[in-house]
Amino acid sequence: MSDAGARQLAFDLPHAESFRRDDFLPSSSNQAALALVESWPAWADRIAAIAGPPGSGKSHLAAIWAGRSGARFVDAASLTRAEVPRALATGALVIEDLAPQRVDEAALFHLLNLAREETAFVLITAKKRLDLEGFALADLASRLRAVPAVQLAPPDDALIAAVLVKLFADRQTRIDEDTVSFLLTRIERSLAAVREVAARLDRAALSRGRRITRALAADVLRQENLFT
Repeated sequence: MSDAGARQLAFDLPHAESFRRDDFLPSSSNQAALALVESWPAWADRIAAIAGPPGSGKSHLAAIWAGRSGARFVDAASLTRAEVPRALATGALVIEDLAPQRVDEAALFHLLNLAREETAFVLITAKKRLDLEGFALADLASRLRAVPAVQLAPPDDALIAAVLVKLFADRQTRIDEDTVSFLLTRIERSLAAVREVAARLDRAALSRGRRITRALAADVLRQENLFT
């Protein structure tokens, strides 16, 4: 089969990410957040927050907690005052991606108050620390500043390497230690970037009919301008 023919057989199929506890890779960068999730229900407060950049593991941690607590999920942007009682129906709620300008602040303030009245638990995820954000409602800003929060730290080399190996294992593809070491020093230091690089390498390997090697990685990073 010609190279062009081989390329035509490479389908860009979606890769389903598992949010099970067994698939979460603990490291020094996420240890405090994982401890928060696993210490439930013995929290110091009924409301807690996890902050970190996209792809840092917030959704995975929230899913682990929801599996333990029976929590429902609501995106911060879709929260309305009328839906607050229903959102707390199970006694536990995850509010995802909280930030100013993407939440009804009055609805959120009502929800936090009601959660305390009904002794419900709330886990908030956000890209940035809540005490640094610019919420307009003073009472809400004050309440959020008091919420116990854990900041996900940038991933260390051990976590990035483990995530790379796992991402390819999930795709039933092996990546050797030499290629992992090569990538560690050349890609952006974020889990979002690691996932993007893994997806592009997987597509390139499939389209070219080759296994993933250091040479292929170097070629893909150069062609797609992924070097840091």
